[in-house]
Amino acid sequence: MNKHEKRVPTRFAPETRFEVPSVPFRGTHETELERLKQRLLRRLLDENSGPELNVALRRAANDAASLAWLTPYPLLVFPALLQEKVARARVQTRRQASIRRRSHNLLAEAT
Repeated sequence: MNKHEKRVPTRFAPETRFEVPSVPFRGTHETELERLKQRLLRRLLDENSGPELNVALRRAANDAASLAWLTPYPLLVFPALLQEKVARARVQTRRQASIRRRSHNLLAEAT
């Protein structure tokens, strides 16, 4: 032991225990929500063939599922949330495409 170090005695308090309320098991809801998400997402992807929208739709489905899971009735809320997220994703994708076109035209004019 170094002469500058000082040994500190260790003391432990009695073990503390407390009750944790049980939460209902939501595993079946989780798998049902995932199945619903996959089914609705597959339908959306079949309707929309653009690769840029593909990523946005997948992200919208994941976001909607995450938000739905926070509610007491995720299976009931998910389809409405998905519609809202998909509408927003479509607007955003169109906006990004417009910005890309304008940027490309500006670059073409500059060269």
